[in-house]
Amino acid sequence: MAQTFATAALILIALAAALQIIFLLRRDETSDPVSHWALLAASLLLFAVTVDRSIRISFPAVTNTYESLVFFSAVVSAVIFVLRLVMKSSVMRFILLGGTIVALALLMISSSPIAPREIQPPIPALQSLWLVLHVTLAFIGEAFFVVSFVAAIVFLASKEEEKKGAADRIMYTSIGIGYPIFTAGALIFGAIWAEVAWGVWWSWDPKETWALITWLVYTAYLHTRLVRRLRGKASAVLAIIGFVFTVFTYFGVNFLLSGLHSYG
Repeated sequence: MAQTFATAALILIALAAALQIIFLLRRDETSDPVSHWALLAASLLLFAVTVDRSIRISFPAVTNTYESLVFFSAVVSAVIFVLRLVMKSSVMRFILLGGTIVALALLMISSSPIAPREIQPPIPALQSLWLVLHVTLAFIGEAFFVVSFVAAIVFLASKEEEKKGAADRIMYTSIGIGYPIFTAGALIFGAIWAEVAWGVWWSWDPKETWALITWLVYTAYLHTRLVRRLRGKASAVLAIIGFVFTVFTYFGVNFLLSGLHSYG
């Protein structure tokens, strides 16, 4: 059943992307009225996959690559659905498509050989409530970073000042929401879990180090924005760099660098 739900979610997200592209190709700036509801349905299906696997292993299913990809895709889909409802700017059409493509890519990767789908309980070091808070909040924060990344690209690609301003506001809002959530999940709860699991708050493990680097980039974005009042291209570039580091922290560290998080 869980695999059927995941497949159905993949189809829904792909259809949502196709519909968004069709409306973008139209001469008017009308947003499609359906694709965000398809994303909501896909998100609910993916959360159902997480619940089903959690019941089977008697623990929240967010501890291996497949489970984290499914959860991440579900959260990204949910976030862009909510943003589509609350933000009426014309640039949301582009941001919606970009977020949908990222959610689709995550789900496609979950279907690849690098993400085995075997259902099995996590190792003892992973059986901690602190780990669940660490992982889930980190991914929720990163889902908002997805939006800021797409908004940054839209900002750099736009010629009209009105669209650039709208993209800038969405970029700033997304990072403003995602930053404290990511901070709590990736750093604070991550450190607490590390102390519980390994007896040390911080060990300069590669994933810890790159999570810190990612956090510092977004800290720099907010500092330059709030203290220096810096906006425009420099802010957009920082948002893009932050997301590139986010992706590397998630994928690159797992497959290129060995460390305490290698089994994740």
